[in-house]
Amino acid sequence: MASRTEHDVLGDVKVDSGAYYGSETQRSINNFQISGTRMPNELIYALAKVKIAAAITNVRLGKLDKKRGDAIVRAANEVISGKLDDQFVVGVFQAGAGTSTNMNVNEVIANRAIELLHGKKGDYKIVHPNDHVNMSQSTNDAFHSAIRIATYISINDKLIPSIKGLNQALSRKSSEFAKVLKVGRTHLQDAVPMSLGQEFSAFATAMFVEMERMELANKELKYLPLGGTAIGTGINAPKGYRQMCIKEINRLTGCKFDNAKNFFYEIPDQTTEAFVSGAIRNVAVALNKIANDLRLLTSGPSTGFSDIILPEIQPGSSIMPGKINPSIPEMVNMVCFEVMGNDAAVSNSAQNGQLQLNVFTPLIVYKLLYSIEILSNAIDTLSTRCIKGTRANEKVLKGRIEHDMSIATALSPYIGYAKAAEIARKSYLTGKTVRQICLEERVMDREKLDRLLDPKNLI
Repeated sequence: MASRTEHDVLGDVKVDSGAYYGSETQRSINNFQISGTRMPNELIYALAKVKIAAAITNVRLGKLDKKRGDAIVRAANEVISGKLDDQFVVGVFQAGAGTSTNMNVNEVIANRAIELLHGKKGDYKIVHPNDHVNMSQSTNDAFHSAIRIATYISINDKLIPSIKGLNQALSRKSSEFAKVLKVGRTHLQDAVPMSLGQEFSAFATAMFVEMERMELANKELKYLPLGGTAIGTGINAPKGYRQMCIKEINRLTGCKFDNAKNFFYEIPDQTTEAFVSGAIRNVAVALNKIANDLRLLTSGPSTGFSDIILPEIQPGSSIMPGKINPSIPEMVNMVCFEVMGNDAAVSNSAQNGQLQLNVFTPLIVYKLLYSIEILSNAIDTLSTRCIKGTRANEKVLKGRIEHDMSIATALSPYIGYAKAAEIARKSYLTGKTVRQICLEERVMDREKLDRLLDPKNLI
């Protein structure tokens, strides 16, 4: 492999001559062969936007010459376009605080900018990764800001629309099933009547509530520590840089980010990220309950609940012919478990920061963006390939509602709990309906009994 030699504080480093990254990235490749999992593109693109905002601001403030600044902006835009995706090779498990990823971005932008200025890769006199691309920044404020930008945009563009779509799909089913009567269940045992529409309305509301909570949590990500540099003092950043850089970020993203409430708080403290991760986990908790209920409601078809019929999307067994499983809800369960585990990793990472910096931010951002990605995809799949085609098993439900012994609950205010319990027990032991037993024992007149025991009047 043809190579070029770069030099850093530790000595010479050989780098693939065709690579846009440089010595620090190469050292990270050499040192951290851990998982083969790279940092998400969303983070890389957000970090490139930080570099653009910084370059434009530095030019305006007279710190960076326009020729270099324009080349940095052009190179960073190529990063955002995806043209240089294969150059971002640093793994998730790397040196702490994201320095390796920040330098990977700095080096790629610098070397591409050098090319745009008709130089050769590695000639950092033309554009330097630290002196020019990283000007007025530290990894500690740039990388952390990129975490918030990438997470905020991903939640807004992916997760919240997915939750909204599922809420709408479930709401449509709630309306469709509004007049389908069934037996409710508590403790997995028969309870009083309800409509299948009411059951699905609970699912729909759960998603609406989680959407509202997610929107609330996401607002906390709008505060960026840009300009705080290493620990919040803003060393090496010129006066006015913070405010001007935020304005450029907002222009680039179309969002409304703001300066940190307190730079000495925002740089080392990742409880905001933990709060957002907790909100994402809560979506998974609510979704997991829905997936579990769908699996129960479709269980059978001959020996289970069989209240509903899910779309048949694929064969369910390698040994039992004709068996069809609730595959989509099963997938959703697994995604939810993964998201819950990711939240544990974020929580542990957030609480283990020390003093003026949390060094575990690479894991935090990876887990956040990974959870958003898989949860959004799972929700979309549940909406389109499961909920949309779900049907009520009306024949089964109608038969059960007629033999529901718990319907005796409606009689308690008129004949007392003890007598109602006695009638329910007789219904269970004899197989007769509650109505039949009441008529046989002349508990009350037929007209009143019909009115009290009509399931339509009980829901």
